[in-house]
Amino acid sequence: MAITVKEYIRACSICQQVRYNNQPPAGLLQPLPIPNQIWQNIAMDFITSLPLSHGYSVILVIIDCLSKFAHFLPLTTDFSTPKVADVFIKEIVSIHGLSQTIVSDCDKVFTSKFWEQICARKGIKLARNSAYHPQSDGQTEVLNRCLETYLNCYTQAKPKD
Repeated sequence: MAITVKEYIRACSICQQVRYNNQPPAGLLQPLPIPNQIWQNIAMDFITSLPLSHGYSVILVIIDCLSKFAHFLPLTTDFSTPKVADVFIKEIVSIHGLSQTIVSDCDKVFTSKFWEQICARKGIKLARNSAYHPQSDGQTEVLNRCLETYLNCYTQAKPKD
């Protein structure tokens, strides 16, 4: 069966066109501490510059660092910190409760005073990746890459749709 799968992938034109680069990242991946329970530590990131679909062009990716369960939440291009906070509370906190730690990049949303105040008042520790070093949160970057590859495969035949 493994041989058949490898042959199928080698022959699949879509798989060959949209495969991602397997080169190792510029730096070593830095593992995050292993949490004790699910949704205790989460990571957040944005996938931007996507084609417009039903008014949305951004995906907010939120992943649980222990179970690797992820939520993919659509946002409009003009998203703001309050909008992200509303979506986060409605879609994540209402289901999973508050996390103890949130790992994110240095996006303007995650570095805003508003976001810092929400987290400080709720006792959430904010951890940020260094600028231009996304490998410090490798699992989110790998998940983003997988999602982008899936979307690329899905829309390969009709990219405008």
